[in-house]
Order: sequence, then C-alpha cells, then structure tokens
Amino acid sequence: MSEREVLMKTFQEWDEVLMHRSIRRLMHFTRKSGLSMSMVGALFHLNLREKAGVKEMGDHLGVTSAAASQMLERLVQQDLIQRDEDPDDRRVKQIIITEKGCKMLEEGLKARQGWLTELVDSLSETEQEQVSIALSLLIQKANQTE
Repeated sequence: MSEREVLMKTFQEWDEVLMHRSIRRLMHFTRKSGLSMSMVGALFHLNLREKAGVKEMGDHLGVTSAAASQMLERLVQQDLIQRDEDPDDRRVKQIIITEKGCKMLEEGLKARQGWLTELVDSLSETEQEQVSIALSLLIQKANQTE
C-alpha cells in the first residue's frame, strides 16, 4: 500500500470513530433534553445565521415550510427560539435563537465533544504536541480547499 492509501485508510478509520462517538453522544443528549435531531439542527442553523425565515429553515432541514413551522412552534413553546416580525415585511416572521436556546446548544456541544477530553488526557505531552501540530495543519489545509 502506498503512503497515500495508508493515510486515506487512517483518515477513514478516524472519521468513523469521531462520527460514531460524537453522534452517539449527541443523540443521547437530544433524547435527554426532549429535542429531536431536527430541532437541534434548527438551533445550530440559527446560531450560525442569527436569524432565518420559516421557508429557509424548511429548506435547510429538508422539510416543508408547514413541517418546519410546526417544529419551530415547539421550540418557541420551550423558549429556545422566538419569532419576530420582519421589519421590512410584517407578513414574514424572522426566527432567532434565545439565550436559553444558546445555552442548550452549548450543552449539546459539550455532550458531543465530552469524550475528546478523555482522549486528550490519555495522550502523553509529546503525543499531545504531535497531534496538535498535525491537526492544525489539517485544519489549515481543509480551510484552503473550501
């Protein structure tokens, strides 16, 4: 096997471990918090965008506007988001994440990434430095390819 093939296989194995552990922890968090994965997806989207419309949210989640509206209403009832009138068009509602919604997202991220602390703690200082250098290079290269 070439070095490239070995590296690709290693990346694929790492991707499987990362996704399996992260998704498992995120799903556990969503069940515990009473949220669906779509609700968490909506919160993440709003956190990145600051605000969105119902149609945009439906498009992002791959559901109809009616389905998105129903799901968003449950988030409103939990005080995780709020609906405001669009200042340019009062018929349109803008959805924004609330402080409570931001805190919920933070908890979700901590739950999803919690296992990384255990992993880092299992590495020696030398290994931590090596991994940090390698990951910094990967982040830099990944950002250049987007």
